[in-house]
Amino acid sequence: MQDLSGAELSYACLKNVLFSDANLSEAFFVRTNLQSANLQDACLTKCNFYGADLRYAHLQTADLTHANLVKANLEGANLKGAKLNNANLSYANLCNADLEGANLDGASLFEAIR
Repeated sequence: MQDLSGAELSYACLKNVLFSDANLSEAFFVRTNLQSANLQDACLTKCNFYGADLRYAHLQTADLTHANLVKANLEGANLKGAKLNNANLSYANLCNADLEGANLDGASLFEAIR
């Protein structure tokens, strides 16, 4: 398991990166390009994804508890079974995102595009 907790990865181009099962808790992905990235089963608690490009990302059963996803582009992302408890999805683009079985308890969806 990769441990990149607290990593500063803002503004990086990480298209198609493989971070499945990785520990990325409290990492910074501000405006990072994570298009089609594989983050399945990753620990992404308290991560900052402000304005990140997560189009078509694989986030199945990822733990995004308390994550900041404000203005993130999650168009077509796979979030099946993801934990989004208390996540901030304000102004996020969720068009065609698969949220089947996702836990959104306490999540903020203010002005999110669905």
